[in-house]
Amino acid sequence: MPRQESATRVDFRSPDLEDGRHMWRMARESRVLDVNTSYAYLLWARDFAATSLVATVDDDPGGFVTGYRRPDEPESLMIWQVAVDERHRGQGLARRMLDELVDRLSGDQGVRHLETTITADNSASIALFTSFANARSAPIERTPLFEAAMFPDGHDAELLFRIGPF
Repeated sequence: MPRQESATRVDFRSPDLEDGRHMWRMARESRVLDVNTSYAYLLWARDFAATSLVATVDDDPGGFVTGYRRPDEPESLMIWQVAVDERHRGQGLARRMLDELVDRLSGDQGVRHLETTITADNSASIALFTSFANARSAPIERTPLFEAAMFPDGHDAELLFRIGPF
């Protein structure tokens, strides 16, 4: 059953194929995320629905989190993207989506760590994931993962943020 918040109604659920178009639009309109093809978001909604999340605000697409369990380390949830529609920013929705997804996958599901990569200049994402770790009293490790020279398209280096165990 989806979690609901008072005042404006916020529902959290796994994405379905209809959400793929909204996920692609929110990623594109964020102007900070690497935008994948619309096809990729449809695949995320189909193949990684159990480890991803969509938030609707009064039935309006409000945000999403895409993630997957690492095949070589199933206790680790790798977060690929977090996006909040411009109309719903500044309300803590990104953090609530992360909390909801991790709560669903920890415990009986066995997820004990969260990982993500962030460029050094992305202060909003750094603050989001640091806040998440602090609220769970979980350690956070920051280590280089992908150096800029590894990217063929001039992409900035990505730091690995590993949070947990929680």
